[in-house]
Order: sequence, then C-alpha cells, then structure tokens
Amino acid sequence: MRPPAPRPPADPAAPVLVLGAGPVGQTAALLLARRGVPVLVLDSRPERDAVGSKAICQQRDVLDVWDWVGAGAVAEEGLTWDTARTFHRGDELFSVRLPDPGASPLPPFVNISQSRTEEILDECLERAGVRIRWGHRVTGLTQDADGVTVECDTPDGPVSLQGTHALSCLGAHGGVVRQALGLSFEGTSFDDRFLICDIRADLGGWARERRFYFDPEWNPGRQVLIHPCPDSVYRIDWQVPADFDLEREAACGRLDTRIRQIIGDRPYEIVWNSVYRFHTRVVDRMRVGRVLLAGDNAHLVAPFGARGLNSGVQDAENAAWKIAYVRSGWADEEFLETYHTERHAAALENAEVTSATMRFLVPHGEEEHRTRLSVLERARTEEAACAEVDSGRLAEPFWYTASPLTTPCAERPFGGRPPRGLAPAPCPGVVLPDAPAALPGGSPARIRPLLREGLTLLLGPAPAGQEPERFLQQVLGRAREATEAPLAAFHLADTDATGALTQALEPLPGQVWLVRPDAHVAAVVDGTDPVAVTAAVHTCLGRPTTAPGTAPTVPDTAQSI
Repeated sequence: MRPPAPRPPADPAAPVLVLGAGPVGQTAALLLARRGVPVLVLDSRPERDAVGSKAICQQRDVLDVWDWVGAGAVAEEGLTWDTARTFHRGDELFSVRLPDPGASPLPPFVNISQSRTEEILDECLERAGVRIRWGHRVTGLTQDADGVTVECDTPDGPVSLQGTHALSCLGAHGGVVRQALGLSFEGTSFDDRFLICDIRADLGGWARERRFYFDPEWNPGRQVLIHPCPDSVYRIDWQVPADFDLEREAACGRLDTRIRQIIGDRPYEIVWNSVYRFHTRVVDRMRVGRVLLAGDNAHLVAPFGARGLNSGVQDAENAAWKIAYVRSGWADEEFLETYHTERHAAALENAEVTSATMRFLVPHGEEEHRTRLSVLERARTEEAACAEVDSGRLAEPFWYTASPLTTPCAERPFGGRPPRGLAPAPCPGVVLPDAPAALPGGSPARIRPLLREGLTLLLGPAPAGQEPERFLQQVLGRAREATEAPLAAFHLADTDATGALTQALEPLPGQVWLVRPDAHVAAVVDGTDPVAVTAAVHTCLGRPTTAPGTAPTVPDTAQSI
C-alpha cells in the first residue's frame, strides 16, 4: 500500500532535533515527519559518504517500518535469503529456515549495503521536505522545561539550535551527548578483530544462504561468516588475531589466498574491505528529560545476529510515535520515560544474546574451549546438541511483555523467548503478525500499515446475540472515552483477506485486541467490559485509569496526526 503524503507540520518553528543522519536518524526523522512533526536533522559530515557495506542484514519488521515511510525499495532491491547454514570444519551441522508467521508479503531478511539503504532513505527525506544540515558538529547540549538547545560548530562558525525534544543518533562516537547528560557507557571490548571483505563473484547456489563456519581449515581456530548481497556481491567476515594488519595482508598476497580458499579459482573483485573490533556497551539511561538516545549512541553489540541497525530502527520507531503523542497532548511528557523502560530492556537483551555468542565464538580458558569443542562435535550426530551451537541468534523484535504500557492477559500468557528461528505466539507485548488486508473500496493491502495510523482495535466474532456493527461501535465508543488520539476499529472477519491473521490470533467471541502504533499488542480484553476497554487504552498511553465515561484532559493545542 502506498503511504499517504507526510502531513504538514503544525508548528515549523518548534522542531524535534535529530542528531545524526545515519540510518537510525534518517528513520526517526521520516517517522516523525510521517506523523506531522516538524524535524531538523544535524550531521557533522560535509555530505553523505557512501562507503562500504557496513550493516547489511535487515529484518522483516524493520523493512515494514521503512515501507510505511515510503522506503519499500530497501526490501525490493535487497537480496532475499531464507536459510542459515552452520558448519564445523568441513561438515554442515544444521540449517535454519526462517519463519513466516501471519503470511507477510515481506521477506524475513534481506541483505543490502548500508550505503544503498541511506541513499533510499535520503530520497524519502527529500520527498518529505525534511532538512538535513550537513557540517553541523554537535559540541554541547542543554535543556529546560520548554525545550532543548544544541550547540554546533559549522564552517560558518558556531550556531545554537532549539527544539522541543532531541533524539541523539550520533553513533558510537557521540560521546558529547552522553557526557552532556552525565551518562555512562559501560561494557566490554573483544581482543580479536574481524576482517570484512565485500567481493563480487559468481558463487552459484550460495545466493540465498547465510553460511557460518566454525574452525574451517582455511581459518583454523577461528570463524568465518558469509552473507550474499545484491549484484553478486558477498560479504565475508573472518575472525582474526588482535595484531592483524590488513595492509600487510594485502601486500604479501595473503588476502587473495584467504579469499581463494573460500571461492576457489573463480574470478572476483574486492569492492570494499575493513577491519573492526567489536564492543558490547549499553548506556545507563536512554532518556534524560527531553533528550532520547537511539542506536549505537545508546548501545553497541557484536554483529552476529544482525542486532545493531535493526534494534536502532526499533529505537527510532518507539521514540517517534511517543514524541508525536506527547507533542499532541495525547500523552504526558513523562510518557517518554517508557521509551527508556522498553528500549533499555531491549538493549540489555541484545547485549546478553550477542555476548553469549561472542563467548562461544571466542572462548576464554581451557575449560571453555573444551566445552565448545564438545558441543560442536556432538552436534554432528545429536540433534539436541545443535541448539547449543551459538553462531548468533538472528535479530527479532523485542517483546514488551513486562512494559507498563502492556495489559497482561491470563488467557494469552507470554511463553518466554522461543527457540531459535521461531516467533512467539501472539499475546500482549508481542508484535502483531502481518497479513494481507481487504479494505472497503480499496485495493488489497497489509494489516501493518493500518496499525501505524494510531491505536487500533481488532475485533473477534461478536458476542452471542449482538449485531457485529453495533458491537464495533460500542467498543470504539468506549475507547474514545479514554483518549482523543486517533483510533480505528476493524472486525477481523471483514479485514483479514486470507484468514491468516485470524488463524494466528484465534480470537474468542467478544474479544478485542488493542494494538499500538508500532504494531505491538497492548492488550487483549473482553470487549463487552467497558472498564477493561478504557483501562487498556489508558494503560497503553501511560495515563492512570479513570472512571468509565471520563475522558482524560487533553490540551487545546492537540494537533492531527
């Protein structure tokens, strides 16, 4: 479905300041603009520097966010892969097929260079009329009860810029904001480095597979990861010693030898290469007053599992709808604290998951080495041992099941982190599965774009003895008693074009699923209970429950989003 044009800003003089024009900052700016919020992006570079593949692996729910802001070309141009293979030395241990809950038309993962993703997002920003001020290096930040002031050095001298809020997406080196807010950035660094090469070659059947090799004969004692990318480009990551020297490796011919040990005598071209050292760090707070931190500015993780950029985009989505709702008066300023609550928990989980992977990849001490070797040897013949092999749990959305915005449902409990490659059953806190949708008078679309317009109520079968349309209007009326934020209600029977979503949710008669603008389920309640419906909406917006029929106070400055 083609997204509507961005709504005109209500007050161009009071923007949200987005610091950093990388993919996380670009996404945040587009999401804010898409909700009618004026935004100004600042970046220290003189212009866009599209160099190297960098973050290449984008997960389905991130592709969904980009599709909503008009960047569907990322999914269209990206190379779709659906199988992850894991090897030990020369033997394949197992493969994982990626899940497709809800019959989404978007692929589970695509690989595309970060530089191309940035180009696509820049085109969207230009269409949305969002300004990027290049050559603006952030040197300081202050805030008060009315807004945020950001100091910048520019080629024309220092400037001071004001906004209602700031979202810092300055990356790992954005210490100026962390320092200004008094934040720590604790964590660990790994001694081993990783050599990354993008090569262009014809590798036949590898074009739809991610391949991970433990201890191959061509990198003994260490690992190699191979990802396919568009235009016959393959990204190869070698784990290398801490003293690895890329220039010396290339000059003596060892780099060519490394590549040929993998691809044989096929012709190839090196498109880009670099050496990275990986870190695991999480800032102690992701929100301080009117300033939110997102992406690598708030958390760093090892890349195995593709949890870096993907989690950064999920930060941007969480921040954007909450800032928009606060600016519109549909939520109080303190609602932004739930950004920290939810996304800091996500950052800690990503750090936990990737640190466990790194401990398996780079064991310390003789006992850890023996344990890893035992697991890999047993995985050759024992299926149960395959679950113990850790080559990186692939990126997935964080489930806000413990969030203060989520209303638990005893009939729909969260079953905990599912096995690798599977998605959790739908329940409060989990992202709603996507599926084709049928809209009256419109062409077939998807469920997800409908959800992002505001709060959405998805209704199961009407209770016995009630007419469906009357039931829908009753539920919608109860929800509107709780908020003036945008609300929409749909019968699943009328909207679910193929029945895939209904099958995934299995709604009971009279049951209502309340979904947030970021597609997370906020509550599953009995639609015939007016207290339950209004309480779920209040909870979703971080406001105390009031008596049924009493609307919360909304400032006169509320704007349409």
